[in-house]
Amino acid sequence: MKVLLASRIDQPEALGFVRKIRQILEDANCEVNFDSTTTLALGVQGKSASESGSDVVIVVGGDGTILRTIQQMQKPVPVLGINYGEVGFLADLEPSEAIEFIKTLPSGFTVEPRMRISLLKDGIPIGNALNEALIVTTRPAKMLRFSIIVDGVTAEQFRADGLLVSTPTGSTAYAMSAGGPIVDPRVEGYLIVPLAPYLLSSRPHVISDRRRLEIKLESSKPANLVIDGQITVELGETSRIEVIRSELPALFVDVHRNFFEKVDNKLRKL
Repeated sequence: MKVLLASRIDQPEALGFVRKIRQILEDANCEVNFDSTTTLALGVQGKSASESGSDVVIVVGGDGTILRTIQQMQKPVPVLGINYGEVGFLADLEPSEAIEFIKTLPSGFTVEPRMRISLLKDGIPIGNALNEALIVTTRPAKMLRFSIIVDGVTAEQFRADGLLVSTPTGSTAYAMSAGGPIVDPRVEGYLIVPLAPYLLSSRPHVISDRRRLEIKLESSKPANLVIDGQITVELGETSRIEVIRSELPALFVDVHRNFFEKVDNKLRKL
């Protein structure tokens, strides 16, 4: 089995844990490589997820490290997240339980797909998001004007500080902090969450992924689109963003843990 290891590089404990994982997997006759970011911190040679031809990617870090690693993949590879962050909703294992599970990987594992969204600006693809796409003004304390268009019909118009378009997986991330609901990742749809809307009647929406969703930005202030906190796209003052379900979902190693049990445990840490 070929394994790629990725780690947050600002925490010596995480880097040390990665070295420990490497030794365990090599003792099990696995081919182990490090991703390009981790190699810089460890001073060793490495490969990207695409170059390594990995069967699984083990990420030691928080949600940001996991999102960064997935964004760098040209083709989805199953990811196993080990939490060395704050809460780590995308990381299914804590360090104390990770080693025993990792020892079982060479004998086989099951995979859980997670829906992603693809974003198009004025018809041009600009990226994919596992958690969310955020539209926010580049000028603090200035509001933006949005139209939400569903199947060609304007469903809502409002002014707000910004707008989140989230996947069910991303419902426990920024969207939850902004007042959105927690959505079962097995639900396939889009979560729309206005950020500090001017009218209290502008509430979060959950929209089926079978519908055609467009967001029209009309404002006298420039805005940016931020994808999973990793990629920033300038939108200018007017743009039309189309949101569709990505053909390539993110893949996660299934650790056989109930989603709602995991959420309850994670929220107790906040």
